[in-house]
Amino acid sequence: MNDNVNRRGLDTFDWCFLGIIAAIISIGILSIYSVTNTSSSTKFPIYLKQTTWMVVGTLAFIVAAGIDYHKFARFSYLLYGAGLILLIIVLISGKTSRGSQRWIPLGPLMIQPSEFIKIPLMLTLAAYYGATNREGWLRRLIIPALIVLPGFLLILKQPDLGSSLGFLAIFLVIVLTVGMKSKAFGFIVLAALMLFPFAWGGVWGSLHSYQQDRILSFVDPSSDLGGKGYHGLQSRIAIGSGQLVGKGLYGGTQTQFKFLPEGHTDFVFAVFAEEWGFLGSLVLLSLYVIVLLMGLEISFNAKDITGSLLAVGVVTMLGFGIIVNIAMTTGLAPIVGIPLPLMSYGGSAMVVNLTALGLLLNVKRRRLSLL
Repeated sequence: MNDNVNRRGLDTFDWCFLGIIAAIISIGILSIYSVTNTSSSTKFPIYLKQTTWMVVGTLAFIVAAGIDYHKFARFSYLLYGAGLILLIIVLISGKTSRGSQRWIPLGPLMIQPSEFIKIPLMLTLAAYYGATNREGWLRRLIIPALIVLPGFLLILKQPDLGSSLGFLAIFLVIVLTVGMKSKAFGFIVLAALMLFPFAWGGVWGSLHSYQQDRILSFVDPSSDLGGKGYHGLQSRIAIGSGQLVGKGLYGGTQTQFKFLPEGHTDFVFAVFAEEWGFLGSLVLLSLYVIVLLMGLEISFNAKDITGSLLAVGVVTMLGFGIIVNIAMTTGLAPIVGIPLPLMSYGGSAMVVNLTALGLLLNVKRRRLSLL
């Protein structure tokens, strides 16, 4: 019996899953090194900072994977409340950079609460729907919406359009996963379409001018190629110049000669695509797809609703970031400042993504522990 339990415990530690995650992170650090190694004037260059955050994220991954996710779910409302308090602190005394007030300085470190609150959001929604049978509009939709609304509005106020949309995406996908009658869903879609012009006016007015310019440049890419359309243009040039096999490490002209801004953050995919080409990009996208498919498999086979919805939330968060980031770097979506999960530079995003993946593995471990 003990031998069987030990074997099952080893089976839950999915080496393929961990290997793919490690490969994506390594690709990201290599791309960050490629674009920043010649410009770093500090003793602690950006790629080493990212490596440090990867180590911190790995510790968070181990904790998230090792402790039963039901224990996290019990404290989900408290964690979500703490996240809201941090978002309020950001608006009162947070650090402003490039027109957005998103960070709380902690000594030499900067944390971004709009990233960290995604974990409590997923746990709270999973715990809420998993607690009891939720029937009717009030319990199935209205109450969860009221839970999500404060966080959504506080993030939008910073303003952080990308994170607020990701926040909303997690909520909508979990609600649809729980299930909604077709008539109710149709009514919600119709009401959203009717209210969109009024809501969009408020959202548009809350955006800074540079964010409005990004959206306008997406609608008309040729309107100001040297100004508001510059980032998108250089990103598309970098991706296209990679052609089939790429220009090799340090060989990308757009990135090495600094034509492409923010190559280590929002546009890290363009850096990778220029250096490794279409085939390299195909490999990277395949790794992402495998992670998402593994997440869906874990959700389908979870032992309870809480675990299933938690896995759905993680897949949604990662999938939204992957799709939107690659879409905006290739010109298929406006530039909204969403980092590429596990690749873009950013300590908060790295720790949150690895924590979420740890929770995903946690759900799988609890399922197998009952076999």
